[in-house]
Amino acid sequence: MNEFPTPTRAILPSVLGAIGATPLVDLRRLTADLEGHIYAKLEYMSPGHSKKDRIALAIIEAAEERGELSPGQTVVEMTSGNTGTGVAIVCAVKGYRFVAVMSEGNSSERVRMMQALGAEVVLVDQASGGHCGQVRGDDLSLVEDAARKIAQSRDAFLVDQFVRRENALAHELGTAQEILRQTGGAFDAFCDFAGTGGSFAGCTKAFKEFNESIRCYLIEPAGAEVLAGAVPPYSEHPIQGGGYSRELPLIDKTLVDGFLSVTGADGRHWAHRLASEEGIFGGFSSGANVAAAAQLLAGEMAGSSIVTMICDSGLKYLSTDLWGED
Repeated sequence: MNEFPTPTRAILPSVLGAIGATPLVDLRRLTADLEGHIYAKLEYMSPGHSKKDRIALAIIEAAEERGELSPGQTVVEMTSGNTGTGVAIVCAVKGYRFVAVMSEGNSSERVRMMQALGAEVVLVDQASGGHCGQVRGDDLSLVEDAARKIAQSRDAFLVDQFVRRENALAHELGTAQEILRQTGGAFDAFCDFAGTGGSFAGCTKAFKEFNESIRCYLIEPAGAEVLAGAVPPYSEHPIQGGGYSRELPLIDKTLVDGFLSVTGADGRHWAHRLASEEGIFGGFSSGANVAAAAQLLAGEMAGSSIVTMICDSGLKYLSTDLWGED
């Protein structure tokens, strides 16, 4: 008779206990023609299939502790879908009503997933000239305005992920510590696509405190490199969840060792390679992260070990052009 494998966790009181503790994988097949290693943190293996589960739990529990969120109160947040999914999961377990406010430009899979988890989803029309699958800074501003109005009218708690310190803290105390344990601290660089900037800010702070020689690179879509100091003529790109051509208050730029840019085509190409060669079904920003890590190994960081994120699941992009022909 076959023996059952030894469980890695005890029986959990709720799904919230399954957030985090994600694997780190050496992408040996993708780096066969490169000098060095890419270590990928599989954040899509959390319950909501993204790294945003961590911040959703951290922000809600901090609000409860401070008395900003009380039983029976409504929670509201603007989202591209990942934070909304994480908040929907936390609210389902804790018994809060949740309203997710999202641009029409984001993928339909995200809407359906949040609705299945009990969220009310309010879709906001894109700004003039917007295209489905390409959410710009102007679109996000409309969503932010709508979320604030809904929160005020319903006397709700606004998650406000772009400014909440718990966004970065969840990654500083969680994600980064896991990576340091998994690698034994033996890596040379970290690169991360800029959404709210929380994962970059939190991980970078922890990594620099552990070893200030670890180089940390911030990734933006080509044509929308505002954080790098450029003033882009436009901000349209297909990489959902970031690249909004806005400053990110959570990021301390003194800790940024370099800026990288990735085209939508590069993000798509590397997402396809991740799936077909490594069996890792990541989303658009995951492809962008691996594309940037490969840039580093092909250039200034040749021979190094680079950590990056598989931010969310490719299942959230099946209706987009991410899985069209490469």
